[in-house]
Amino acid sequence: MKKGSSIRNILKIIVLTIFVAFVGMQFIPATRNESRSMLETDFVKTFDVPFEVQKVLKTSCYDCHSNNTNYPWYNKIQPATWFLEGHITDGKKELNFSEFGSYSRRRQRNKLRSIVSQVKSDEMPLWSYTLIHWDADLSEEQKKLLEDWIRGIEKSL
Repeated sequence: MKKGSSIRNILKIIVLTIFVAFVGMQFIPATRNESRSMLETDFVKTFDVPFEVQKVLKTSCYDCHSNNTNYPWYNKIQPATWFLEGHITDGKKELNFSEFGSYSRRRQRNKLRSIVSQVKSDEMPLWSYTLIHWDADLSEEQKKLLEDWIRGIEKSL
């Protein structure tokens, strides 16, 4: 047996193993962050949020920071599902707009300040999210809209 054909055979086995593992991953179920109802504690119900602000929040924030994610088509393919669910879980631990009304006033103020800070410094939304969700990338006008509105709410807490 020639050395070249043995290397090809090893490569074929490796490729076949990777393929079988990839196909097998597709059968591992993943939890989905989906709810058909909006809680009374949702941010937009807790505050009188103007439509334009709601639109920005729902487009740029709610997929990772609420109890209802609008999943993209590629969410059905592993390991993308695990990657997305990890981001969503981490995002909801940090801030959950669906439960914002249940936070203490102090925590609400801190979260509002954090939102403004992270949006202004382009930490949020994540660049990896905006690569695929182009409409989630905030313009300077949208950032200003959020900041001004949130600063007004902050004063009332």
